[in-house]
Amino acid sequence: MNYVFENPDKVMVGVRGEVGSRLFLLQAREGRRLVIVKCEKLQLSALAEWLSQVIASMVRPGQLPDDFTLEPEYEPDFVAGDIAVAINDEDQTVEVTFESLDTDDVLELTLSKEWAGGLAIAVTRLVEAGRALCPLCGGPLDPKGHDCPRTNGHRPPIR
Repeated sequence: MNYVFENPDKVMVGVRGEVGSRLFLLQAREGRRLVIVKCEKLQLSALAEWLSQVIASMVRPGQLPDDFTLEPEYEPDFVAGDIAVAINDEDQTVEVTFESLDTDDVLELTLSKEWAGGLAIAVTRLVEAGRALCPLCGGPLDPKGHDCPRTNGHRPPIR
């Protein structure tokens, strides 16, 4: 199925579950239509980085939206595979396309520079709210302890 949102009313991003086993979701609403895409943390992090770069190349955005909380319904319509970002210089919009990992589903979002900038900030905050990183290897610290490969077994697990 091809979902096209040329002027979404709202784009939301959030997580479900505990730190370390979180489910990352992106929701887009236009009128009565709601599409939910399950994403990987790294996909959203890369998307935020790309959106930040795209926004920096455009005219300064106006007031950024600040409510990106998920709506209660959160069964994903599909799992994100490839994500593409394109700039429409003429309209000063950003086009983001999410392709399904295992079906023919595609979500095409046309975002104003304000929505794109706000989404980049919301995703960055969401990703940074996860597990702390190990100061030695950069891997995520597990609440149960972290056997850091950089210590080569010569130290107790980092907590």
